[in-house]
Amino acid sequence: MKEIAKKVLPLSLIVALRFFGLFIVLSVLSQYAIELKGGTAFLAGVAVGGYAFTQALLQVPFGVLSDKIGRKKSILLGLLLFAAGSVICAVADNIYMLLLGRFLQGAGAIGSVVTAMIADYVREDERAHAMAVMGMVIALSFAAAMIIGPIIGGLYSVKALFWLTAILAILALAILFSAVGEPPKIVHHYSEEEAKIKHVFKDKDLVRMYITFLFHSSTMAIAFFLIPIIMKQKFGMGPETYWKVYLPAVIFGIVAMAPAAILGEKYHKGKEVFIASIIFIALSFLLMGYSDSFLLFAVGAVFFFIGFNMFEPLLQSFVSKFAKVHQKGAALGVANTFAYVGIFLGGAIGGLLYQYFHENGVAIFVLMLCIVWIFWIVGMRNPGVRANLFLDFDNFDKEKLSGLKVVEGITDFYVNETEKIIVVKYDKEKLDEDYIKEFLKK
Repeated sequence: MKEIAKKVLPLSLIVALRFFGLFIVLSVLSQYAIELKGGTAFLAGVAVGGYAFTQALLQVPFGVLSDKIGRKKSILLGLLLFAAGSVICAVADNIYMLLLGRFLQGAGAIGSVVTAMIADYVREDERAHAMAVMGMVIALSFAAAMIIGPIIGGLYSVKALFWLTAILAILALAILFSAVGEPPKIVHHYSEEEAKIKHVFKDKDLVRMYITFLFHSSTMAIAFFLIPIIMKQKFGMGPETYWKVYLPAVIFGIVAMAPAAILGEKYHKGKEVFIASIIFIALSFLLMGYSDSFLLFAVGAVFFFIGFNMFEPLLQSFVSKFAKVHQKGAALGVANTFAYVGIFLGGAIGGLLYQYFHENGVAIFVLMLCIVWIFWIVGMRNPGVRANLFLDFDNFDKEKLSGLKVVEGITDFYVNETEKIIVVKYDKEKLDEDYIKEFLKK
């Protein structure tokens, strides 16, 4: 575990700094955007999710680009765009300039690139631990942002938060070039035709994960639009006191991640964890949307963070397990594209519904979304049925790998030249590992 942490910590810090910059404004942005010149509830919702629009457009191109020119160059470009967008947001004096900055922030679409790079660094049977390290670092940045954001925004201004975001992007660049090495060389056995984007939609379980990313992120955007507005307009709270709701919500959310990860990864109960998470999210919006009691509203916020965070240690890991090695960047790019589409749509739809139907209408919409979501998850297979086999070069022949293409139950195979191992992914319900070993034996 220590060796895994050493490999992924620098990349996790880069992601955490970027997410911190996004999270630190999310906790106060909707109310701030409404009060800007030209601001409306709908445009405030677009401001909350606006960065996700360009993320959605560029997530797949960045993922594919990273597969071709390298992960580090793609991350460099993304961080520079993110910093530039943050500066524009900081100097914005009207809603439209703010939207321009948010769109430019999103153009730095490096989420899938960093995740793919982490997947390159670690073996698949260690990936859950690697994703847990990244998830914990992001969770800590999220927790800090939820507390620090409202305090700085209340004492100084939201503009100060955007300046801080720009500085953090530059710090992430320093980490990229001082602490991140080159990933190992991976050799796969797929033709150019097989590596096209369309092939990441052939796996039904991958497609189910894409839609889950969409629903998961859309509820996040709606929640972050709704929570600050209700605290300010219904309960008369100032931004500097928002931490009273965010702090307990974040703590319970972080605590919920560990059992979710254990149940999903160790005991292969990912589907059951997802369904429980959705139920928490549905209940949270009913409490936030229909309660006149501050205590019940706060409980609703806690429920949302629990439900939302239970997904976090599993989403990226499951996509990387379902995807073939030569598709990791592209598949994670598609998954993150769906996530960012969800954020943009969630912010825009949440703002529009609130403008005409207030918090009650928003709550009913999320409840209906959650019902559809549960039915969608029910048909998904747990990734635990897909096993991994690691074979050394000394006893097994990598030249025989191409023959596995016609074997039913083989889902992927590749060679890690750096560590001198053959990796075979297969379906345990259709194939036994002894057959694979005998097939590849020298």
